[in-house]
Amino acid sequence: MKKPVETKENLSTATFLLENFLPYRLSVAEEIVSRLIARDHLAERGLSMSEWRLIAAVGRFGVVSPTMAGAHAAMDKVKVSRAAANLVGQGLLRQSHDPADGRGRLLRLTRKGSAVYAELLPTADAIEATLMESLTKTERVVLHKALAKLSAHAGTLLQSNGFDADE
Repeated sequence: MKKPVETKENLSTATFLLENFLPYRLSVAEEIVSRLIARDHLAERGLSMSEWRLIAAVGRFGVVSPTMAGAHAAMDKVKVSRAAANLVGQGLLRQSHDPADGRGRLLRLTRKGSAVYAELLPTADAIEATLMESLTKTERVVLHKALAKLSAHAGTLLQSNGFDADE
């Protein structure tokens, strides 16, 4: 890799190394893991990562609004809407009107969707076990604690700036 060209403007500042920037590293790790999951587990079922996450959220909670499903799956409204439409089209998800909110909708798995959800549970366990093979037990505990702290702190920062951490 070529060394950055030194100019008068950048000599006084530290070199920014993208590969050491934490948000970039988290994004790269997420992308690699998502591709691995899609290649090894989702392609055969014809599901996208967003669809898989939505099935997992709805399967866990039973009947949920799209907003709640998005919050549980860490997905924005557009991703939830697209994934829900695709899953309805595949006969895995059913949408109905929310009787408590005339404009709202509720999501629930169909029988076929429940069967896919039941198949995904052992798959999710296998994926996590495979990924964690490279870490010691102590490293796993530290990783989970560090990710929880980073997520909570980032959520607090978002909320303190007037943003909804779930969107």
